[in-house]
Amino acid sequence: MSHVLGLAIESLVAVLLMLTIGYCWLLNKRLQRLKADEHSLKATIAELITATEIAERAIGGLKHAVRDVNENLGNRLDEATQMSAQLKNQLAEGDHVVRRLSKIALAARPVAPAPAAPMQAPVAPAPKVSAARAVAAAAEAFTERRRASGLAA
Repeated sequence: MSHVLGLAIESLVAVLLMLTIGYCWLLNKRLQRLKADEHSLKATIAELITATEIAERAIGGLKHAVRDVNENLGNRLDEATQMSAQLKNQLAEGDHVVRRLSKIALAARPVAPAPAAPMQAPVAPAPKVSAARAVAAAAEAFTERRRASGLAA
């Protein structure tokens, strides 16, 4: 009986050893897969770090470009504002010159008598502007223009 009990215990130990070996083999396979995943994860992390560094450099370059564009745009806006003011002044001066020229032209034009309509009441004749008065008006407008520009004494 002691042999049978010894054999049963030895058989039980052998079965348990076989189960332990099988379980160790299964754990070994899982550890190998885990190590393979670890290597791929390390490669992915390295790629992410590289991509992050490239993105940081690109962001720095973009910040620099934005700063340059902002300065350039600010300078151009200032220049455009100044040019707009100059054009406004020149347009005002041109308008003033056109008004003076129209005064000179009106002063130099002889006044023609209007034809009398047959059914209208008689109209008083308009005073005629003499040539001397037209020349005087033109000279006055010319002098006015010279004084405004600061050329006349």
